[in-house]
Amino acid sequence: MQFSERRNTIRWIIIAASFLIILLILWNTYSFFQIFKKEEQQKMEIWASSFNTINKADLENDDIELPREIMDKNTTIPIVLTDQEGNIMGMRNIPDEIANDSIKAEAFFKNFKNQNTPIAIEYLPGELQYVYYGNSDLLNKLKYYPLALVSIIVLFGGLVYNFYKSTKMATQNKLWAGMAKETAHQIGTPLSSLIGWLEIMKADNVDETTVSEIEKDIVRLQTITDRFSKIGSEPILEKVNIIKETEESIDYLKSRFSKQVEFSFKAPTYPIEINLNSALHSWTIENLVKNAIDAMKGRGKLDVVILEDARFVKIRVSDTGKGIPKNQYKRIFEPGFTTKKRGWGLGLSLTKRIVEEYHSGKIRVLSSEVGKGTCIQVSFKKLD
Repeated sequence: MQFSERRNTIRWIIIAASFLIILLILWNTYSFFQIFKKEEQQKMEIWASSFNTINKADLENDDIELPREIMDKNTTIPIVLTDQEGNIMGMRNIPDEIANDSIKAEAFFKNFKNQNTPIAIEYLPGELQYVYYGNSDLLNKLKYYPLALVSIIVLFGGLVYNFYKSTKMATQNKLWAGMAKETAHQIGTPLSSLIGWLEIMKADNVDETTVSEIEKDIVRLQTITDRFSKIGSEPILEKVNIIKETEESIDYLKSRFSKQVEFSFKAPTYPIEINLNSALHSWTIENLVKNAIDAMKGRGKLDVVILEDARFVKIRVSDTGKGIPKNQYKRIFEPGFTTKKRGWGLGLSLTKRIVEEYHSGKIRVLSSEVGKGTCIQVSFKKLD
C-alpha cells in the first residue's frame, strides 16, 4: 500500500514538473516575443525618421546615403505608407499580387493597420503621413511557436498515455488469464474426487433425489471449471441457437432463486443461430441476472427479451431495482466498480470482456431510472 501511494506521489510530481516546464517555456517564449517586438518598433521608428529625412533633404547638397541605406536594409518588416486621410501611398515588403491590385491592397490594409500603432511623419507643416507596419515573418513564427510546442507536448503525452494504457491492459489480461487457469486447475482436483464419491453413493443405493441434486451441482461445477479454462485461453465459437442457450440459462437460474423474483422470458419462436461459446454465454446471462436480482434486493420482476433486426440479435435484461445514475452508465463495466458493500466489482467487467472481446458483441445500459429499474442490452452480430 505504501509502495502504491509512493508511486502515485511520484507520478503527480512528474505531472506537476511537466506543467511547470511548459509554463516556463511559454513564459520564456512570450518574453522573447515582446523583446523582438520592441526591437522591430525601434527599427521602424528609425526607418520612419530616415524616410522623413530624405523627404526634407536637399538632394543636391545633403548627404542622404545613411538614411537611404537604413531604408534599404529593411527587407523583412511589411510597411504601408498612407496620407492623413488614410489613402495608401505606397507599400514595402508586401507580395506584388497585393501591392499591385488596389482592391486587394485595401482589403489587406483593413486588417494590417491594427497590428501596431502607426508612426506619424510631418513631412510639411501641418501635413502628416503615417507609417503602418506589421510583424515580420520571424515574429509571426515566434508568436505561433508556443501553440506548436503545446501541440507536440499534447501529442507526445497522448502517445505516452496510450502506451501506458496498452501496457496496463496487457498486464491485466495476463493476470486474468493466469487467475482463470489457476482457478480451473484448483477446482478440478476436488471435482474429480466428488465425481468418485458420487459413484460410490450410487453403488450404495443412497436416496435417488439426493444423488440427483448432487449430480446437478457437480455438473454445475464442471461448467464453472470449463468457463474459467476458456477465459484463460482463446475460446472456440460454434454455430448455436442463441434462443435455446439463453432460455436454458434462465431456466437453471429461475429454479435457484427466490420465488419473490418474477421471471419473464420472451423470444421469437424460431431458432436464431450465431457464433457463440455456450459456456461463456451462459456465464454472461448468469452475471446479468444476478446483478439485476441484487439491484432488486431479491424481490421484483426480471424480464429477459430477445429481439432481432437485419444485422443484430439483441438480448435485453430488465429489472425493477434501484436503477443507475446516468453518470455511472459506463463505470459499472469497469473492473473494481461496485455499489454493493460486499463485492469485488468484477461481474459486469467480466461480462463486458466475454461479450466484446470473445464474441465481438456490444453491451451497454440501454435505459435506467433511479428507483424504477434498469435495462441492459447485449448485441451480437448475426451470421451472414
